[in-house]
Amino acid sequence: MKRIFANVHVKRLFSAFAALAVLELMTGPPGSALSPTAGFTGSFREAASFFGLFRTQRWVVFFFLALVIFAVWSTWLTWGERVRGVAVKALSVPRAATHTRPGRWGIYVALLALALLLPHLITDPFWQAAMVEQISVYVLLALGLNVVVGFAGLLDLGFVAFYAIGAYTTAWVTGALPTAAPFGIHFNNFYAIPIAIALAMGAGIILGAPTLRLRGDYLAIVTLGFGEIITIFANNLYGITGGSQGTNTIPHFSLHVGPIKYLWGLTPVPYYYLTIVFVILFLIGFKLLEHSRVGRAWTAIREDEVAAESVGINPLKYKVMAFAIGASTAGFAGVVTASQSNTIFPSSFTLQFSINILVLVIFGGMGSITGVVLGAIVIQTGSMYLLHTPPSGYQPQDLYIYLGALLVVMMIFRPAGLVPSRRRHREIGLAEKGEGHMNEVLTGDTP
Repeated sequence: MKRIFANVHVKRLFSAFAALAVLELMTGPPGSALSPTAGFTGSFREAASFFGLFRTQRWVVFFFLALVIFAVWSTWLTWGERVRGVAVKALSVPRAATHTRPGRWGIYVALLALALLLPHLITDPFWQAAMVEQISVYVLLALGLNVVVGFAGLLDLGFVAFYAIGAYTTAWVTGALPTAAPFGIHFNNFYAIPIAIALAMGAGIILGAPTLRLRGDYLAIVTLGFGEIITIFANNLYGITGGSQGTNTIPHFSLHVGPIKYLWGLTPVPYYYLTIVFVILFLIGFKLLEHSRVGRAWTAIREDEVAAESVGINPLKYKVMAFAIGASTAGFAGVVTASQSNTIFPSSFTLQFSINILVLVIFGGMGSITGVVLGAIVIQTGSMYLLHTPPSGYQPQDLYIYLGALLVVMMIFRPAGLVPSRRRHREIGLAEKGEGHMNEVLTGDTP
């Protein structure tokens, strides 16, 4: 038996069957308190379509899929190097184009044109709403968290707090809270943008100044607590936030400049264009920051805080800056969400939300602006597709199981992320060769 299981092909076949068995249980019917084994037996014996050809039991479909995965896996291990060589040659031309300034600007212009035309190409109301609520807003949030996690190497599990501050600031400024609006005036939503960004950045400074002397897991626990405190306050302070019943009706954006009068209504397309404008502004700002003196200080702190301090960098100062600057995008995202949805509830700002944003950053590539944007688009688009057009056997409550499995696969085969930053990719490459070490970016620990 030992010889049999020592065979590499047997190990691959067993791994394929084990992985598909877990997937079969995940996608099977729910269990029952009256029949504890119903979910388990149903996952394997429930009737299913064999790719539309004929009806059979589920275990037959997954058995066939396991054999296919085993065949592809074995073939890839045999021909993988050749395939990678062909892929490298095929990608050499577009990669060379990105190394020149005209090539990069051409790509940027093409992507911008596509983003502007997208609402006219996709006319489904569900997807038009998703482009704002679940993609554009999440791109903003991922960009902000990337400053904290990717640039400065600080694990923040309470990022949703800044998002909540931006949303409730909008409700306050527009007079939608039980508490009086500032100066007793119900301001236009556009006035809420700078106020929300400023308050979110202020909250980042207030949180960071006393706590950013901590490192690693301790900092993560503090930020987690901050996020929970904001959520509990919003849920319990009925006289200020409206509590669990939510806010009053928040008006939409409106523009009145001379003869120009425009009201953002329930249609998501105007919000999409407004969000795209700010996404571009934040992209430009963060790109300039990445290569500035501040960005280099963040990198030094992320790589080795002790060494950075020894050469004159003030770690606390730059950590607080990272928290404040990262919070700015969450503040604006809160304004967009509150203005479009007309009302906000504390139940929207949970720990699960913060973890979801962290998943986007890790999947896309920590420290990579391009990677984070692409990661947010890919994961959120995939999540919305599963919600809008669920495949057979898919259950919405299983979404985070799939995301967790996706992260496990990414950490095994592409630990630097979908589009890694050059520096992070180089670190991992050196570590694999034994010439360096992979800094624990998520925990801030350094050897």
